[in-house]
Amino acid sequence: MNVSGAFRFLIDYAFMIYLSIVLARFILQLVRADFYNPISQFIVKATSPLLNPLRRVVPGVGGIDMASLVLFILLVVVKLALYMYVFHILPVLNPLQMFILLLMSIASTVINFFLFVIFAAAILSWVVAASGNYNPVVDILNQIAEPVLAPARKIIPAMGGLDISPMLVMIALIFIKQLFGLNGIP
Repeated sequence: MNVSGAFRFLIDYAFMIYLSIVLARFILQLVRADFYNPISQFIVKATSPLLNPLRRVVPGVGGIDMASLVLFILLVVVKLALYMYVFHILPVLNPLQMFILLLMSIASTVINFFLFVIFAAAILSWVVAASGNYNPVVDILNQIAEPVLAPARKIIPAMGGLDISPMLVMIALIFIKQLFGLNGIP
């Protein structure tokens, strides 16, 4: 039995899911997404318990909710601290090494988030197109992915009804992960 490995798995995925929800909250505000969408409402309710007290300390800047960004960074710091001090997966690092690891972990998390969103939006768009129904999940995923996909769509427009910009962007994101050595970063 590998109790510590199973526990680490649960902790890791709990952090990954909540980090994704907090990041989605920040990005939804940046893209001015529809906050009446049921998925947006879920994201708001899931993040409010930690964000509301943080908003008292961290003000918004230029209409951007900085508290959600600060919460995201704090959660990444907590995750890395757990990896170092509880699970002993990472060695104890000096402050400069910790800062670099923090930046790499943030970049890796953001890239993984966009890879998932773009992939899910592409797959679900086929399913929704086949059924012809509106789906709030697809709507939110498209709103999040559109700022990342728009530059690729200018380079390669849809050809014959087939949009390959998601594939181009996903290849570029994976290339960036490889280039900066972000694979395997917690």
